[in-house]
Amino acid sequence: MNNRFLSASASSRQTRGRNNQRISANTVRKRLSSSGFRARCPYISSILTRRHRHQRTLWAQEHAALDRLQWRSFVISDESRFCIDLADGRVHV
Repeated sequence: MNNRFLSASASSRQTRGRNNQRISANTVRKRLSSSGFRARCPYISSILTRRHRHQRTLWAQEHAALDRLQWRSFVISDESRFCIDLADGRVHV
């Protein structure tokens, strides 16, 4: 595979099987999956500045002594994205 960023559809159009036969995109997906390849999204994040790290440390120190009852009032989120439509703008790698 020359370009690992190609979609299965594009890869199937560029690849020929035995006797110069066309290969379906579904076949490409199955073969990649059986070989252990999985679609991945690149992780893009801003780098924390010294100020951000300092503020996080202060917050952690201020909240280190809270008991379980006090922690129940917090909502902590991992900021996961959920997309109802198919196109969420991500680039799969």
